[in-house]
Amino acid sequence: MKETRLIMGMPIEIEIIGADVRAMLDAAFTYLTAVDERFSTYKKNSEISHINRGELAPGAASAEMKEVFVLAEKTKGETGGYFDIRRPDGSYDPSGIVKGWAVLNTATRIRAAGYENYFVNAGGDIAMNGKSENGEEWSVGIRNPFKNSEIVKIVYPRGNGIATSGSYIRGDHIYNPHKPEEKLRDIVSITIIGPDVLEADRFATAAFAMGKAGISFIENLPGFEGYAIDSQGIATMTSGFGTYTTS
Repeated sequence: MKETRLIMGMPIEIEIIGADVRAMLDAAFTYLTAVDERFSTYKKNSEISHINRGELAPGAASAEMKEVFVLAEKTKGETGGYFDIRRPDGSYDPSGIVKGWAVLNTATRIRAAGYENYFVNAGGDIAMNGKSENGEEWSVGIRNPFKNSEIVKIVYPRGNGIATSGSYIRGDHIYNPHKPEEKLRDIVSITIIGPDVLEADRFATAAFAMGKAGISFIENLPGFEGYAIDSQGIATMTSGFGTYTTS
């Protein structure tokens, strides 16, 4: 069964293969809604909004918030500061890591319930396992950032996580923490395949912030592959990315 609901300001698609999946689908979407209620910077009563208004100290935050803050700090260190949830105005915006974290947690819950074949897609952050309803490998299409209806590449992650960062759908929501005043114009999208969707997501955000240097960063990151499209429409892929383009 496949269902799509609008959560976190985007369509989230979940497909679970098996019997009696209705309850699991509802539980998965309920969890994702709770994540949005906690982490959305657009909701006045979210936990992150309370922190940003100084009404709640980060040290007194929930276990989930603390976990995301630790992951964010780890990613900041691993990317030379190109990933940073602390904005120039001093507020926190964990959206660059929460989506992948939530998708991974959702997938973990589905598998823990005994379902081996599933596909979870939240705005291009994707976790999957097993096979589709037709018994085929799950596949993901990379969209042309200049023509959203066109697919430029089909990939088969084979249980790995995949995440795409870019400016072509949500606008300039990613910035270079080292030069926050400059718009990111060198590349328009970068797709990362990694060990799981959280790993792919956090490094996709950082790689996009690096501009054209991002794909080289991914090339040198063990266990990761990437596919970047620059502002001229030219694609550059890491040396091992091609292994995911055939089923």
